Amino acid sequence: MFENLSNKLTGIFDRLTRRGNLTEEDVGEALREVRIALLEADVALSVVKDFVAKVKERAVGQDVMRSITPGQQVIKIVHDNLIELLGKDAIPLNLNVTPPAVIMMLGLQGSGKTTTSAKLAKRLTDIERKKVLLVSLDTRRPAAQQQLAVLGAQVGVSVLPIVAGQEPEAIASRAVELARKEVFDIVIFDTAGRLAIDDVLMDEAAALRDVTEPHEKLLVVDAMTGQDAVNTAVQFDQRVGVTGIILTRIDGDARGGAALSMRAVTGKPIKFLGVGEKTEALEVYHPDRLANRILGMGDVVSLVEKAAATLDQDEAQEMTEKFLSGKSFDFNDLAKQLRQMQKMGGLGGLMNLLPGMGKIKDQLKNANVDDKMVKRQEAIIQSMTPAERKNVDLLGASRKRRIASGAGVHVADVNRLIKQFLEMQKMMKQVQKLGKNGFMRSMMPKLMGGDMTGLGDPKR
Repeated sequence: MFENLSNKLTGIFDRLTRRGNLTEEDVGEALREVRIALLEADVALSVVKDFVAKVKERAVGQDVMRSITPGQQVIKIVHDNLIELLGKDAIPLNLNVTPPAVIMMLGLQGSGKTTTSAKLAKRLTDIERKKVLLVSLDTRRPAAQQQLAVLGAQVGVSVLPIVAGQEPEAIASRAVELARKEVFDIVIFDTAGRLAIDDVLMDEAAALRDVTEPHEKLLVVDAMTGQDAVNTAVQFDQRVGVTGIILTRIDGDARGGAALSMRAVTGKPIKFLGVGEKTEALEVYHPDRLANRILGMGDVVSLVEKAAATLDQDEAQEMTEKFLSGKSFDFNDLAKQLRQMQKMGGLGGLMNLLPGMGKIKDQLKNANVDDKMVKRQEAIIQSMTPAERKNVDLLGASRKRRIASGAGVHVADVNRLIKQFLEMQKMMKQVQKLGKNGFMRSMMPKLMGGDMTGLGDPKR
């Protein structure tokens, strides 16, 4: 997410902070580089001009130039202005209405509208504890209604039964009637899209808006389309009215132009980010957290929230009790940790949230530290017998060869995992000796400064 822009900005600011005292020319040179980086990220020219002008106005003041750390002060100014550009505060959905709250999903074909409808329904059900009804109004695209029914079943959300040949307006009326009768909190309408904006699409959307009287009109746009996404948002807002925007495929957008331009150009809040294909891969949009990620500062708050949302409390309690009782850490425990990492978005997703990780991504990439490595490690553990998972001392040369063959890896991969496991086992023994508080004081500096290059295979 925003990898190219983040790398360029962190490089610019690293050079700035190394200079010590700054002149107005130094700041001007850095901001020229920032301007180029933003334009290359496909941010709208008008947005770039306004952003750079605001930063320069604040950065060349006497308080900054004469401060002890002028470089850091400039970074803070850029950070604050970036948050302002992205929208300042997270804007929640308007659900404080007499039920059912109606959400209308708008967008072009291919933007991920139907999938996002299911993701949003899952989030509102699991996190907000709402009773949600999903409704497909797309009678034009083949199997669109069936697709939503399948997705609804996957996420455990009710879907309005399909009546063959029924028109969208009639479907909408039937859905609202059912929602009131069965006391649903929220109805999400997935509307039809087109490959491009035309009068027919807009007229249909406007007619459905009048029938459903939505409390939220959420436009789903593909972040990968850059300024086309912004232009789409402007046109939908002018013709139908938009209360919020959901940017999909944000995890694949290495540039970030759509996210950085959207609020400034449209004046409409981004409410959610689609960050992957999984049904839970929908994040609330927080401008300050996104600014931190773009500037390489990480997003620890989101990391903690992900852990809290995905962590199996019973399993965590069981593992804690196991360590405190003095029982040995085994491969079954390591497998559980690897599965937890995958639930939280994989190694790549976690690295994007950790401060400073952007600077060592190349090192990790060269060392083959990625999600494929984690899957290889899981495969190796699965190829072990129950006895081998409990006792690492059983793993002699012949067993290693059998495990490597079963997992489809080299013996060297098995040896690497065993070495990593033994280091973790040693660390876990220190947990038992130091207790929880002592462990955190003793081990966290080592973990943060540890060398990760040995975790992967550079030849694979």
